[in-house]
Amino acid sequence: HLTRNDLEAVDDPSQAWNALTVGAFTEKVDIIDTDFAGYAPIAPVGELSPRSRTSVVWDRQWPVKPEVVFEGGNLAHDGVLPGEPIDDLQILTTFYRPELRHFTTLGDTSAATAHAARMAGLILSARPELWPETVRALIVHSAEWTPAMRARIDACNGAKGEIQALVRRYGYGVPDLGRALLSTVNDLTLIVEDELQPFQREGGAAAKTRDMKLHRLPWPKEQLAALGAAQVELRVTLSYFIEPNPGERGWTRRHRYASHGLRFRVKSATETVDEFRARINQAARDEEEGAPAGGGEEWLLGTFRDRGSLHADFWSGSAADLAERDAIGVFPVGGWWKEKPYLERVDALARYALIVTIRAPGVDVDIFTPVEAALTVETSVET
Repeated sequence: HLTRNDLEAVDDPSQAWNALTVGAFTEKVDIIDTDFAGYAPIAPVGELSPRSRTSVVWDRQWPVKPEVVFEGGNLAHDGVLPGEPIDDLQILTTFYRPELRHFTTLGDTSAATAHAARMAGLILSARPELWPETVRALIVHSAEWTPAMRARIDACNGAKGEIQALVRRYGYGVPDLGRALLSTVNDLTLIVEDELQPFQREGGAAAKTRDMKLHRLPWPKEQLAALGAAQVELRVTLSYFIEPNPGERGWTRRHRYASHGLRFRVKSATETVDEFRARINQAARDEEEGAPAGGGEEWLLGTFRDRGSLHADFWSGSAADLAERDAIGVFPVGGWWKEKPYLERVDALARYALIVTIRAPGVDVDIFTPVEAALTVETSVET
């Protein structure tokens, strides 16, 4: 069924850059109803639901869709007839006319989307001050691939093209409300809500890029350095909304779909802050000239992550190395705000949500308490 999932692209309006597009996976594989003795579930546990669509066949420049997957049920088959949505493999829900009956079943991406809406509502209920960009980022940032999905990604052995196809199938995995709302002692999450002015124009000159934000990360350096070569994980998610250009004239600079783009880079362990700034400036120039961008080979997704208006990537390495990766830069790249100054959006501000998590799985060390009091992440603006 996965071949069919990969060939059937998500439908309009799922391609919308600012939308959170939801796919369906399933953990429902047990058939108890004796009327369906001899039937088997089509999707194994932890895999994509049979009717969930993907963006595998899309052109590379389009965003990852779906970004996340929730439970959407399964289909049963007898080896001869097409799959059936039997009750055992669907999601129980309330019926819209309770005077007739109280319950019914629901499946596929309709059920998955209901789960996603519930999670967004619970996040906003717990944290009503959060921006919509941040809620979207938290849902994606909290997602993890199931063991079945992770096994396929690990089997790629780092081959970026194969990993990218799987991300276009599964998104970033299955979100978890607990991870979205809480940090634990060995799992530290920092959330930044900020804005910058991507472009400026002086007189009749051509518009140019303006702001870059440098966020200092208050890592618990002593605790990380003490872990030495122990493996830790760094995850970054950057979320913002664009103003789309409704034209259909391609991807050239003057006819870009997005009003602007934002990117992130993380300081390496051996860089000075000045060297890091220089690398960010070079990355912005490279992207304007069409050169490959992204995190590089040391990141899981690398150059693929800079698609759409939500960017996520994963790094793993030694704790000692991470201790010196203590800054992250957010910077703009071009869009029609810059290329079409006569539309008078060249001086517009762009909001963004940045979420950074470090994890020390299997390591008995408290990385949360040392930074619990550091409620403000130091930020500097470079123009």
